[in-house]
Amino acid sequence: MGHDELAVLLIDDDPSFRRALRTSLSVSGYFTAEARCGEEALEILGQRSFDLALLDINMPGMGGVRTCREIRDRLPYIGVVMVSVRDAESDLVQALEAGADDYVTKPVRFRELLARIGAVLRRLQPDPAAESVIKVGDLELDLNRHILRRHGEPVHLTPTEFHLLALLMQNQGFPVTHTKLLRSVWGPEYGTELDYLRSFVKALRKKIETNPSEPQYILTEPWVGYRLCNPSTSSSVSDQTN
Repeated sequence: MGHDELAVLLIDDDPSFRRALRTSLSVSGYFTAEARCGEEALEILGQRSFDLALLDINMPGMGGVRTCREIRDRLPYIGVVMVSVRDAESDLVQALEAGADDYVTKPVRFRELLARIGAVLRRLQPDPAAESVIKVGDLELDLNRHILRRHGEPVHLTPTEFHLLALLMQNQGFPVTHTKLLRSVWGPEYGTELDYLRSFVKALRKKIETNPSEPQYILTEPWVGYRLCNPSTSSSVSDQTN
């Protein structure tokens, strides 16, 4: 699928911000349309198909989080990238739990935005011939045989560590919230035990990172969760501690 076939809906109440993004995305080969609020966005999405919605969290009216949930309910296969401000951590977590694929923060760096949009769009086109082995950098995870290799050498993981790493690798490049990690790996009764999760991530980093205090694979998304990245291709701007 080429860029000329990809359509992005910009949903933001700031006309100058929409105009700047529309200009930049159009130059990069995307078809774009604009919506001033969630209600207008849902109306437009009902009229024609889009590959991705770029959605501001803080909007009057319906608001970004509710709009995200509505979009996800109606169009489960569209990509959603949220735009947030630095002090909107709680909204951001809600947005990810409502179905957003990823987020960028204002002021938006366009190269980062393009990379995030491209990653989401690639994720929407799963490879039907994909194997049960996931490779990221020097890591190779065999989901069927429950084996991790680093630089070709086996690394012993506990069952819980394996499940945690598998979930992160299956979502490579995307933020996974604390709650999703806890509930997926440990069960639905979990969700708030952040210290518990941090201790497992710390143990996992010791096994897969060259320098666990400066991780290259498992990066911290402040207030949100963790994101697994490929060190050879990543230019993550996230805090990498904790």
